[in-house]
Amino acid sequence: MAPMLDWTDRHCRYYLRLFCPSCILYTEMVTAAALLYGRDPGRFLVFSQQEHPLILQLAGDDPWSMAQAAAMGAAYGYDGLNLNVGCPSPKVQAGRFGACLMATPNLVAELVAAMAESGLPVSVKHRLGLDREEDYDLLAHFVETVAGTSCGHFIVHARNAWLQGLDPAANREIPPLRYAWVYRLKADFPHLRIEINGGVESVPAILGHLRHVDGVMIGRAAYGHPALLAAAERALGRADWAPSPRSILQHLCNYAEAAGGSLPAPRLVRHLHGLAHGLPGARRWRRFLATAHTAESAAAFLARAYDALPSAFWDASFPDVATVLDSASQRIRATP
Repeated sequence: MAPMLDWTDRHCRYYLRLFCPSCILYTEMVTAAALLYGRDPGRFLVFSQQEHPLILQLAGDDPWSMAQAAAMGAAYGYDGLNLNVGCPSPKVQAGRFGACLMATPNLVAELVAAMAESGLPVSVKHRLGLDREEDYDLLAHFVETVAGTSCGHFIVHARNAWLQGLDPAANREIPPLRYAWVYRLKADFPHLRIEINGGVESVPAILGHLRHVDGVMIGRAAYGHPALLAAAERALGRADWAPSPRSILQHLCNYAEAAGGSLPAPRLVRHLHGLAHGLPGARRWRRFLATAHTAESAAAFLARAYDALPSAFWDASFPDVATVLDSASQRIRATP
């Protein structure tokens, strides 16, 4: 499950874990500066034990700072670290980290080596290249240089990062996908773990990519349709069961009750729109979610959910994810 800034917080990750017992979860991108100089670094680092396996994604451009931040991640019990070399936002560029680091592979290698001092395994998430450059040799040189620091794990968003003229949202859509380049990386560097990211929306797509690479990272498709994660678990033989809306809600109720008043309803329920995706009653569910307010705890809000929708909704089976996503894609393509 991909790291997504402002979305994959600890509450979101707990919720997604209910659909995918074995998948690897990633935190939102956290800057080293926020951990070292912020008032409350714990708010970025605390997580539930149920979230394991969990990777802390860090961003920065100073080896010393990254080493300190990595040590903090190790102290909190993360299973690994990931260096962000893919974010194209202007704010990130101003800090000289994110995707712009692809232009300085030697610095990336230094950052990875500094993070590895924590004792945790380190991976790198990056793009194919910068702006309109289309030079596979530059990409291969980047991977080869960083791998020289004993980094054996690369997660490749199969698009370029256009640093000029596109905002982060457009950077996730407009630069063309080139999956073949990621497949070629795996063929050229068979000793490395190469995973693919970008535009993956179905179980057949996941299985197709796994014929060429070692792993698949999914972001927005799984956030909006978390049943995709459960379907992937079954297709990969990692689970022989399917969650129901009722089972998900019960776990969430237990989670919210344990948090008590420290978890206001909006902080949790903002992630739950996809729970009803494709189910009869989805619109009613969305209207119910809109009634969440900060004066109410998530536990109290979820306790009302049982009565907000009929039993048939809670006991329904999630629809076939591929069909749902294909229908959604057709609606998008038909929109002028």
